[in-house]
Amino acid sequence: MFTTRPVIAGTFGVVSSTHWLASSSAMSVLEKGGNAFDAAVAAGFVLLVVEPHMNGLGGDAVLIACGTDQDQPQVLCGQGVAPRRATISHYRSLGLDIVPGTGLLAAVVPGAFGAWLKLLRDRGTMRLREVLAPAITYAEAGHPMLAGVSQAIDSMADVFSAEWPGSAEVYLQNGRAPAPGSLFRNPALAATFRRILNEAEAATPDRDGQIEAARRAFYEGFVAEAIGRFVDRAEVLDSTGRRNRGVIGADDLAAWRAEWEAPIERAYRNYTMFKAGPWTQGPVLLQTLALLEGFDIAGMDPLGAEFVHTVVECMKLAFADREAYYGDPLFTDVPMAKLLSAEYAAQRRQVVGDAASKELRPGALAGIAPRLPKLAGAPSGAAGTGEPSRVERERARQPGTGSPTWANPARGPREGDTCHVDVIDRHGNMVAATPSGGWLQSSPVIPGLGLCLGTRAQMFWLDEGLPSSLAPGKRPRTTLTPSLAFRDGRPYMAFGTPGGDGQDQWTLQFFLRHVDHRLDLQAAIDAPMWQSDHAASSFYPRTAMPNQLVLEERFPAATIKGLVKRGHEVALSDPWSLGRNCAAARDGGVLKAAATPRLMQAYAVGR
Repeated sequence: MFTTRPVIAGTFGVVSSTHWLASSSAMSVLEKGGNAFDAAVAAGFVLLVVEPHMNGLGGDAVLIACGTDQDQPQVLCGQGVAPRRATISHYRSLGLDIVPGTGLLAAVVPGAFGAWLKLLRDRGTMRLREVLAPAITYAEAGHPMLAGVSQAIDSMADVFSAEWPGSAEVYLQNGRAPAPGSLFRNPALAATFRRILNEAEAATPDRDGQIEAARRAFYEGFVAEAIGRFVDRAEVLDSTGRRNRGVIGADDLAAWRAEWEAPIERAYRNYTMFKAGPWTQGPVLLQTLALLEGFDIAGMDPLGAEFVHTVVECMKLAFADREAYYGDPLFTDVPMAKLLSAEYAAQRRQVVGDAASKELRPGALAGIAPRLPKLAGAPSGAAGTGEPSRVERERARQPGTGSPTWANPARGPREGDTCHVDVIDRHGNMVAATPSGGWLQSSPVIPGLGLCLGTRAQMFWLDEGLPSSLAPGKRPRTTLTPSLAFRDGRPYMAFGTPGGDGQDQWTLQFFLRHVDHRLDLQAAIDAPMWQSDHAASSFYPRTAMPNQLVLEERFPAATIKGLVKRGHEVALSDPWSLGRNCAAARDGGVLKAAATPRLMQAYAVGR
């Protein structure tokens, strides 16, 4: 099969990320003697500087890491929680039926910074100064502006000028977006990094002590205080079309910590897949693999209608369960063992037919009644389905809303997304990380800090009693979902992609084509991708497009025709528009990596 690039292979270390500067920075850390975790932290900090439309210092991150062959993977939760004043009654009192997609009402505690620091302290070897150096340099001295960043700024220029002066100060030059390829600096962000570092080094000469001091500077010190002051006095225009005050405060940041937890896992063939828990959408991929065990995936054409149809229909069932059952397990009882059981998969597999399903069908579990949110555009009596209403279509046009990394012809281009980085070093350490949120187009820059707050609270529902209903201190059911796979009981591959609700769809396609169809990493990434919009979007305005299936137009005509014949509502997207997969693997003594050519910025490096 055609590939755009070679698979990178070596023995010293490999990196794959969604920006070449992050990949190069991570590799430089490996060259200086750092391990995979040091390298991932350096890449993570660079990503929030060079992809500010995809992630930021005020955003979130989910990581999964593994050390030696005997080490079990661990998930690091950098997903911040809802503020203590974020109650359903408060949002309802403002006349809201869903959480806005932009502005301050959608802010949760910034989690990415805490997660990167915890990874560095617990698993890394380098000092904070060493891993922060590349990010500070790119923020202070400048970096070439991506076309996508320039476009995102341009789309928000009027809002910045009229409503978000802090953002205008950082991102506009004479009232206009900087040109693609021009040297761009964010001195305010650089100053924030430098002050954190200076306070940390002044506190103690001890490495771990400095990392803890840096955490305090952010979550209990000047950063939290600046955020609290701004939110207390600011009324910010958001996607409601009104100016609203936020509910997050400095005390919310002080109360939060990034934490390690056990992953969710499931076997598939001779592989074991590890994902974060149901406070993410990650178990969707595991549920789908359980369903696919009963099909001869290896015998299907990886570009054929049968393969696409089978995977899509199985994933529709898993996404329906996501809507009915997933949420923060600290607040809701998620029946994960039952959802991943062979018995449940066998039961659900029976409803996969030859024709595309137009219904959202969560499974029935003994003693548990599935409950779906009611979308504004749904037909009477139908939960979670329906064409977007006029109100929803107007909401979707608000600047800065949404999250897919692709332009869906049925919906139009959307703003904001996510990043990804995978690293494996010569010792066998591996990490997959998906940082996101804090986008420049979703929330105003906090004066003096050069960062924006995240808007992950838009993934909560304002209906009582749902697993993902809003509650103070609760994690939103995030779409961030890195993956780690063992093969024959040993660590094999770290991988992932940006893309909101598309993340587990795109990583699953990559995984199946690599494992069942024996495509190499790059070929599996380059192969044409698809996405189903069947379930409700996790992003404002929470619409669903039942039975819609978007395909890159590189699929064979026979495949497209076959899917239409099976009843799928097919929409074609640009040839290289779906997914931004990255992957790194350890195959015996050889380390391998690959990255998507889509958007022409992701790169794999290694030696």
